Amino acid sequence: MVRRNDQRRTALVDAAIEVLAREGARGLTFRAVDAEAAVPAGTASNYFGSRDDVLTQAGARVYERLQPDEATVARQRAAGRDRETYAELMRELVSRVAAFRTGYLALLELRLEATRRPGLRKVLTERVRADVEANVAYHEESGLPGGATAVKLLMLALNWLIVEQLTLPEVFTEAERDQLVAAAVERIVTAE
Repeated sequence: MVRRNDQRRTALVDAAIEVLAREGARGLTFRAVDAEAAVPAGTASNYFGSRDDVLTQAGARVYERLQPDEATVARQRAAGRDRETYAELMRELVSRVAAFRTGYLALLELRLEATRRPGLRKVLTERVRADVEANVAYHEESGLPGGATAVKLLMLALNWLIVEQLTLPEVFTEAERDQLVAAAVERIVTAE
């Protein structure tokens, strides 16, 4: 029986994310993951039962890596409860997600692949739904202005802004991006 190392599994999943972002779902093979992780050929197939397993674990890992660290969460909890603070939190979120470019691009590839793979679609649907619910719950606990609809509308608007930044970065400058985030918060939170 092959002894499996959790650090190596994580390195392989991180390599799969890089392959997905660079090559797309069609380029995600065990061989490509092995090469990206700089491990001997056949290593990925020892850790994952199938390509679907790699896709699913890559999706979970992207969400894991996108979570804010403890210091960021503490700073957010200590911040004010007005729209200005809300806009700053959203700017931080957009910056954090955009900084993990390959992760978000891999997630987009996974979403496209989920249209053809019911198992992956189920996993991603559950994960995204849980993420929406967690964001709404955090928002309600925080005392920030607006409600669940504002949270959902901001998620939708900011997700597309992130896609724009990662795929066509010259469309908006960083200053324009920050202004758009503030304007979205101003308009969406006021509307509730």
